Amino acid sequence: MFFFDPTYLIFMIPAFILMGITSWYVRSSYSKWSKVRASSGLTGAQAAQRLISTGNLYGVQIQGVRGNLTDHYDPRNKTLNLSQGVVNSPSVAAVAIAAHELGHAMQDAEDYIPLRFRAALVPAVNIGSYLGWIMIMAGLLLRMTNLAWLGVLVFSGGALFALITLPVEFNASARAKQLLVQTGIIQTDQEMRGVNAVLNSAALTYVAGLVTALMQLLYFATLVGGRRR
Repeated sequence: MFFFDPTYLIFMIPAFILMGITSWYVRSSYSKWSKVRASSGLTGAQAAQRLISTGNLYGVQIQGVRGNLTDHYDPRNKTLNLSQGVVNSPSVAAVAIAAHELGHAMQDAEDYIPLRFRAALVPAVNIGSYLGWIMIMAGLLLRMTNLAWLGVLVFSGGALFALITLPVEFNASARAKQLLVQTGIIQTDQEMRGVNAVLNSAALTYVAGLVTALMQLLYFATLVGGRRR
């Protein structure tokens, strides 16, 4: 069947390698800078609380969550979820991650358009990720080219989601870097290098995610186009 096509590996192995490299880079950066104490002495939770006060985001709550690097902001309940290695740690990595997630809270408060657009795409992407490849498979098996191409179109929502994620994440990191300096949470050039290393490595994972989504989409488009010929 087509989803076992060895050609798939030709498209996806480079993307998988890129994902592996970026994942290693994130964990390496986090491991290094989680051992370096921020000169402000603030934990991730304390840094987030200071930034909440500075940005007048008093509706935002902070809570700890299980796992490692599971930090995220939930706009549905205005909650900043910080992992165990961030919430109580006074490290450079912890304050960088907390500030990044607070950047998303600021985007939410300001109705940042890319964030709203990404949120609106979630239902369609969730459906399309399952329905798209089924439509492609059915279209190819039944020799219904139009159905297969429609499946490619539906599946492309994942690539669009990955694309719109880039400005959302880059903007949150830019806000984080600025806020950390302005509030004195980060005070030295060395600490700033650590913040850059942690946030830039995380940003690269989203770039790798976009590459992966595009390569998968290209594979399906090539597969349908080849069958048509």
